[in-house]
Amino acid sequence: MRVLANQLGKKIGKQVELRGWVHRLRELGGKQFIVLRDMSGLVQIVAEPDKVDGKLDVETVISVKGIVKKDERAPGGFEVHGAIEVQGESAPDWPFHRYMSTELQLDKRHLWLRSTKMQAAFKIRQTILSASRDFLAKQGFWEVAPPILVSSACESGSTLFELEYFGSKAYLSQSSQLYLEAFLPSLERVWALTPSFRAEKSRTRRHVTEYWHLEPEAAWVDYEQNMTLQEDMLKHIIKQLLDKSSDALAEFGDRAAELEKWRKEKWARMRYGDVIDKLKPKFPKLKWGDDLGTKEERYLVDHLDSFVFVTHYPREMKAFYMKVDEEDTKLVLNNDLMAPHVGEAIGGSEREWKLDLLKENMKIHKLKSADYEWYLELRKYGSVPHSGFGLGIERLMMSLLKLEHIRETLPFPRFMNRVYP
Repeated sequence: MRVLANQLGKKIGKQVELRGWVHRLRELGGKQFIVLRDMSGLVQIVAEPDKVDGKLDVETVISVKGIVKKDERAPGGFEVHGAIEVQGESAPDWPFHRYMSTELQLDKRHLWLRSTKMQAAFKIRQTILSASRDFLAKQGFWEVAPPILVSSACESGSTLFELEYFGSKAYLSQSSQLYLEAFLPSLERVWALTPSFRAEKSRTRRHVTEYWHLEPEAAWVDYEQNMTLQEDMLKHIIKQLLDKSSDALAEFGDRAAELEKWRKEKWARMRYGDVIDKLKPKFPKLKWGDDLGTKEERYLVDHLDSFVFVTHYPREMKAFYMKVDEEDTKLVLNNDLMAPHVGEAIGGSEREWKLDLLKENMKIHKLKSADYEWYLELRKYGSVPHSGFGLGIERLMMSLLKLEHIRETLPFPRFMNRVYP
């Protein structure tokens, strides 16, 4: 019966069968040394030339039968001595080498997915999503399926992908939030994980046109409770990564100490106005009403060396659905959660749940009521106070793994100049 690479510790001295791909190979002292890759990791195979049935190249698919031996020098601390049978040949011109370019990795993305770093990123992504589901289920949330094709914008219309829909206009969703609010009178606490699309012509290290958006929405939750929910969820994710994904984390250096620090400390909450004052010495042109850019956000989180909630943004800067602060109507009850090494990873707010005030907000933002008739009816028939937020999975991964570019978090990243492969 087949054994995986990460199961060999319990098989020392025993005969095993492995299957996988040739990750690396070399010949030394008349013997073949092959690093085999399977879904669990890497293991070194040692074979005499006459024990190899077929031609070996990088990415050749092989089956191995042999004896497990302990060897601290080998990947994983074990190696298998035995016979190799080729099951699937590979061409000898494997395109990747030590000095390959980023463009090559993107052009050959369908092959680069086999790299150990990509493999580790996929495993970490699953742990993040599994931990999120676990946390939200325990908090009484129900997972639902909102649409991806929509008839109007959730936020800025200038960043919408427009398409022809049987003779009329439709758009790819920027966010599921408005539709999630429709579930509240039925389920009260809901969430969804969907792709979101932004037609921003941006080339920054943290922007893609297609990303994965985790969005909870909850009745009878105010903006303070909303931030607590965000912090608790991310700390649960961090704990699960430390407990269950230590091997995958190791591919990205020593992350444990910083992750543990973030998990244990209380995350700061700062008002937008105070943040502007704090950043002014470093960014003298920054003024009230300016949006925080990548440089400003990075400076803030690097200076604080942790996650930080920025709250109470100016009303005119933020979306029409955000609740106005009754103590200062120039502000809204919202938060952006800034994550170390990346900047904004979550946007959240208390929603405006009263029909007359929502209509007032829409006038300020110059939105047509006719485009949002169904959304207004949610306030007309039994609306309740509620809050929600949207987490960008890839930006969270960038922060937790201390990655330099968002392309390292996605199997097939989409940019304004790239939609292949």
